Amino acid sequence: MNDLTEATRTGCGGGGGGCQCAAQAAEAAAATAPPLPRINGVALQRADEALSPPELRERAYAELLRQEAVRRGLLPAAEHTDLAPTLDEAQQECIQAMLEAEVQTPEPNLEACERTYQAQSLQFVVGQAVNLRHILFAVTPGVNVHALAQRAETALLELSRKEAAPQRFGELARELSNCPSGAQGGELGWIGPDDCALELANELFFQTDQLGGMGLHPRLVHTRFGFHIVEVLGRRKGRQLAFDEVRERIERQLRLKSRATALRHYMLLLAGAAQIEGLDLETSSAPLLQ
Repeated sequence: MNDLTEATRTGCGGGGGGCQCAAQAAEAAAATAPPLPRINGVALQRADEALSPPELRERAYAELLRQEAVRRGLLPAAEHTDLAPTLDEAQQECIQAMLEAEVQTPEPNLEACERTYQAQSLQFVVGQAVNLRHILFAVTPGVNVHALAQRAETALLELSRKEAAPQRFGELARELSNCPSGAQGGELGWIGPDDCALELANELFFQTDQLGGMGLHPRLVHTRFGFHIVEVLGRRKGRQLAFDEVRERIERQLRLKSRATALRHYMLLLAGAAQIEGLDLETSSAPLLQ
C-alpha cells in the first residue's frame, strides 16, 4: 500500500467507515465561529444568517419589545425560545399598543412653542431663494477624500483672490465640476431651501451670518455629494411667517421630538434590564417602571 492510498483511507475513513472530513470541518468551524448575539438567551439570528449592524440592532429592539410584552402578559410565550420569532401583524399591533400605554409624552405648551419659534425663526420663512452657481468636487467610491478637498480648497483660494477675473468661476466649473451644471459654468438658477442638499440649504439660508450674503461663499460646503464651491448671484429674502401661522407646525415638531426621546429612553431601560450577548446596545441602569 503506498502512502497516498493510506492517506486517502485514513483521512476519509476508508472502507465502510464513511467520510469524516466534512464532519470534522463543520465541528472546527462551529468551534471558531463567534457566538450568536442573544437577548436573555434568545438568539437573534441563525448561525447561517448574515445581518448588517443596523439590521441586527433592529431585530434586537424588536426582541426586547416582544419579551417585555410577554413579561406583561400581553403576548404568549414563544413555543421555541432558542431563536427570536418573526412578529406577525397582530403581535406588532399589540406591541404598538403597549408602547402607546407605557410611553407617555407631555403636550408642548405655549412657552415651549414660542421659544422654538424664536430660536428657529429662519426656518419659518417662505419664498426665499438664491440664484446660485457651484463647482462640485464629488466624493465617489475609492476617491482620496483628503486630496479631493485640497483640490477644492486650491480652487476656492484662486477664486477668492482680488485679481480673479469674473469669468474664472465659469471656467473652473467647466474644467473641474463633477455636476452636469459645469457645462453651463456651474449655473443652477434660482433655488430654495427645499431644492438643494440639506447641508447646502443650512449654509445658504439658515445661518445668521449669511443672511443677505452675496458673492463667493468663503468656505467649502461639504454635503453627501462632495465638496462645493458656491457663489450667490442674487437673493430673494422671502417673508417671515408670524408665530400664529406656524404654531401648529411647531407643536407637531415638538410632539414628535418628545415622543422620539421618550421611546429612546424606554428602549434604554429595556436594554439595561436585559442580558445582552454578542452585540453592543446602549443601555440605562435606571430601574424599569412596572
